[in-house]
Amino acid sequence: MSKITFIGAGSTVFVKNVLGDVMLTPALQGFELALFDIDQERLQDSERLLNNMKSTLGSTCVIKAYTDRKEALRGAKYVINAIQVGGYDPCTITDFEIPKKYGLRQTIADTVGIGGIFRNLRTIPVMLDFAKDIQEVCPDAWFLNYTNPMAVLTNVMIKAGGVKTVGLCHSVQACVPELFKALDMDSTGVESKIAGINHMAWLLEVKKDGVDLYPEIKRRAAKKQKEKHHDMVRFELMLRFGYYVTESSEHNAEYHPYFIKRNYPELIEKLNIPLDEYPRRCINQINGWKEMREKLFEQKSIEHSRSKEYASYIMEAMETNVPFKIGGNVMNTGLITNLPKEACVEVPCLVDASGVTPTHVGDLPPQLAALNRTNINTQLLTIEAALTGKKEHIYHAAMLDPHTSAELSLDDIVALCDDLIEVHGSWLPSFQ
Repeated sequence: MSKITFIGAGSTVFVKNVLGDVMLTPALQGFELALFDIDQERLQDSERLLNNMKSTLGSTCVIKAYTDRKEALRGAKYVINAIQVGGYDPCTITDFEIPKKYGLRQTIADTVGIGGIFRNLRTIPVMLDFAKDIQEVCPDAWFLNYTNPMAVLTNVMIKAGGVKTVGLCHSVQACVPELFKALDMDSTGVESKIAGINHMAWLLEVKKDGVDLYPEIKRRAAKKQKEKHHDMVRFELMLRFGYYVTESSEHNAEYHPYFIKRNYPELIEKLNIPLDEYPRRCINQINGWKEMREKLFEQKSIEHSRSKEYASYIMEAMETNVPFKIGGNVMNTGLITNLPKEACVEVPCLVDASGVTPTHVGDLPPQLAALNRTNINTQLLTIEAALTGKKEHIYHAAMLDPHTSAELSLDDIVALCDDLIEVHGSWLPSFQ
């Protein structure tokens, strides 16, 4: 029996979406859906929910929860990863509260920035442990990574872990529909091309019947910037740099040196930037889970329609050899010619029985490649810190981060990193 293993299966709602999709996919019937999580209660919740769904959806998939990670992985054909190391309490709290003492504010802190760096440093050792297990018990498996920070973790799994990996993010699928909805435009029949790095990929082309829609998009966006809305940072970037970026304004506010500034507090209000947004979401999610859990398990039958998550479509394409196009995170093997080859990039990819085949993009517009490189610098130095165990590279990663370096002196950046290392304690490996 072929096996799909889900690591981080305590993320019950995400499991419901992704493995619910699997149960609706004819080519994936009869697969074992192997669940693993370190939280036994949440693991049992997911197992119970999926068995409930299975009977409603008439699936022949076999649901099985594991307490041994290596056994969950043994013989897997596909591995889906959705872990979060350290959770909201204590690690996310630490990532936000310690920088605040230095006057450094964040919105999401899961990609780059000081929060993204430390999320990487505590996650990379765990991911490399996964890679060792995969090499031993399912060396041919495809690893579908949903965990942030996407670019660094995908890079590490491929280069240091030696695992066939593609990183998957929701922002590519959502980019065009969200933009067109915000501007009251019809996205039916629109053709687009997106490439860059994760959370900072660019809508390079957007056409309908061969007509470039960017002039109309920018006209409407400029008009919309005169009123408050949730996407002001992205519109500002588009109007200044010429292209729309895939990930949300709350994310992009902290990827650049322009928006969250102590000396210009009025920018927060002007551009509607939600500081401390991620901790708020975490608290709401934690508080809402109990009620959601009761509702889910009260239902005698749990309906599900196939979501837009890429995972089931990727596995279906590999099983049937019917090609499917995704936006995937892969190593830059000459795909984007003005970004470093050491970087993980997000580009259109074709999926079929031969695996994931990325497409060649060529040069990005120079200003977009330059913006990407500012984030790639921090990503690559973070990987260097994790793989060498040298503390100096943590400092380098933070010193090169656009937002951190725009706000803090070199001395303060070093002191902040030292404080974060100390407070994280055993959540981090030791650094020389």
